[in-house]
Amino acid sequence: MKLHQTKYLIRTGAFPESGLWASVEAEVREAISLVDWPDGSGSFILNPTKRGNGVVPVKKNCIRRLAGSGWQLEKHGDLDAVKTLDDGRLFAMEWETGNVSSSYRALHKMALQVMKGVFVGGVLVLPVRATAKFMTDRIGNFEELVNYSDLYEHLRPAEGLLAMIPFEHDGLSEQAPLIPKGADGNAMRGRTKA
Repeated sequence: MKLHQTKYLIRTGAFPESGLWASVEAEVREAISLVDWPDGSGSFILNPTKRGNGVVPVKKNCIRRLAGSGWQLEKHGDLDAVKTLDDGRLFAMEWETGNVSSSYRALHKMALQVMKGVFVGGVLVLPVRATAKFMTDRIGNFEELVNYSDLYEHLRPAEGLLAMIPFEHDGLSEQAPLIPKGADGNAMRGRTKA
């Protein structure tokens, strides 16, 4: 899986420049890099069927690695993973698996907790548009969300960060199995018959 540069939406105070953040970012990026398809292949290859691939199974290796490193899963408003840092503060990670409105919800949820001082930071992991077009209909994508990044730049907590880490597939192959889809409305759209 190709990881793009981290895009900061909020970056204030000492934490974003600290070794602690560098350590958390490295841990998150390493966990993301474990994501592969087909499962066990070591790379992220998508079947090029437009809107043919699901998204939920994609994050499992990442979440498994974070859980093994002490992150709590599905806590604090059902965010995918939350870590208690060495200094006792909380940091959140959400992997985008829904439509674009759920991307905004996740960013708003984390931004609010940063503003309240509950979280010192949060990161949203999501596909770039070139990858999203092969996934569930209307999944949030980096290029769509980054257009609204100026909104977050006006939020000035005493300290904290909010960021997005975009990912991209390694390649396409018609021989790659389709990633299974869920049973919700958007996932069902564009579902190919078996």
